[in-house]
Amino acid sequence: MAKYGKGRAAAALLTLSAALGTLSVANAAPARAAPKVHTIVMNKMAYGPSPTGLRAGDVILWVNKDMFRHTATARDKSFNVDLPAGKSARMIVKKAGLTNYYCIYHPGMKGQLAVAK
Repeated sequence: MAKYGKGRAAAALLTLSAALGTLSVANAAPARAAPKVHTIVMNKMAYGPSPTGLRAGDVILWVNKDMFRHTATARDKSFNVDLPAGKSARMIVKKAGLTNYYCIYHPGMKGQLAVAK
């Protein structure tokens, strides 16, 4: 009986060791930061400043405080947000890199998103 008890104890120890090893590996992986919400305001025929620290997966809240309809349209056609006066919309940032955007109704309105990898 004592031999059976030692075998069970060894098996339990082995199981515990494996579980702790898995836990250590899981904790070693870098944690991904939760997505942030950044706001860009359209007002007086201009975009507000582009946010800093922007990452793929973050959300941009576009807010049109102007009395005119505006868009935020990517030059590379990766996004197009069309907002009537007084409205807002959310957009998830899809890719890293620099993306120039403009308003299709007012081409003088221009901006650039810098998204970190």
